[in-house]
Amino acid sequence: MSKLVIILIVQLLYVPMLSLRTISMVKNLKVLTATFGFLEAIIYIFGLAIVLSGEQSYLEMVVYAIGFSLGLIAGILIEQKLSIGYSSFHVNINHENPVLVKELRDKGYGVTTYAGEGRNSQRLMLDILIKRKNEDELVSYILKYEPEAFIISYEPKMFKGGYLSDIMRQRVSVLSKMKKRYTKSPNLLEKSVKEIKTEIHKLKKDWKPKK
Repeated sequence: MSKLVIILIVQLLYVPMLSLRTISMVKNLKVLTATFGFLEAIIYIFGLAIVLSGEQSYLEMVVYAIGFSLGLIAGILIEQKLSIGYSSFHVNINHENPVLVKELRDKGYGVTTYAGEGRNSQRLMLDILIKRKNEDELVSYILKYEPEAFIISYEPKMFKGGYLSDIMRQRVSVLSKMKKRYTKSPNLLEKSVKEIKTEIHKLKKDWKPKK
């Protein structure tokens, strides 16, 4: 029985690391990808040694599969809690609402508005780019004034300029300071080190789990 519990615990640790490593890789987060990959490898080797030691049973295989399934769910929940990255919100309402737009801007959100043509009437579109950890707060503000609003969100792969230009300018400033340390063209290793340092700096400033 103790071995079955260990197998289940190992899977609940291993699979979330696998999920988080994959998500970090897709988001091009080198430091997090390497960290989760290291933890994933250590846990995998430990779990594999337990499963392959002694006589295998069908019950152990079933527990292993159950742990894998539960680990996938745990990985998704953890990633949602960490809320890494940004989200782009498209909000569709059927009339102008300057109060909503003003409150969102006062709260620090960058909001772009433009008119659209709906099937039966003119529509007002709001385009908002925010950090993922602020999604619930943003939705609550929108529904407070527009409970019938149509909301779509997705994760952008790249953005440049606009409301978040100050944040990106800070990142460029850090890169510029690093470049001054080198008199020659950096090789691949030096370039990778600089990117990792920049990413660590950004994560320390912006990456805070949602409460």
